[in-house]
Amino acid sequence: MNEETEIIQKKNIQHRDLDVQDRKILSALLEDARQSYAEIGKGIGLSAPAVFERVKRMRVTGVLTGTAARVDPAAVGKPFLAYVHVDADGWGKSQRMMRLRKFPEVEEMHSVAGDTCVILKVRTASAQAMEQFLSQLYVLPGVRGTRSFVVLSTYLERPVQAEVTEDWPDIPLPPE
Repeated sequence: MNEETEIIQKKNIQHRDLDVQDRKILSALLEDARQSYAEIGKGIGLSAPAVFERVKRMRVTGVLTGTAARVDPAAVGKPFLAYVHVDADGWGKSQRMMRLRKFPEVEEMHSVAGDTCVILKVRTASAQAMEQFLSQLYVLPGVRGTRSFVVLSTYLERPVQAEVTEDWPDIPLPPE
């Protein structure tokens, strides 16, 4: 299917809200995308064909955008994680700032409101490699400064979750 046809078809698709079953399917896929539709269906009370149809619909409507592998940062030589706040002239999404997408160390890039323009999630091999990366930032025209927040420990890191918390006030907090 060519790109133009794909865009036209997506525009004509009716979006509908995700129901509880859709969210359970997405959660199961996030946990392990290698599961069969039969395994997912068994876990949530649907048949394999029903799971297949729901997954197909979520792909076509753009809810499910792909399947990705998760990589251990230390195993690929990038155990050093920092969040870098970049102060620059003008708005965050400039052509010069978009050059940062070419750096494989940049995992996320967000234009934000507040006292900085852009926040980057950056992974490198070491503090020295981070220093080298930061020196490359200052080469970009308009970059006035950076503030880096080095991660010492990570307690939770996960992709977007499909399920929602329904009753916030009624959730018992664990004892401290």
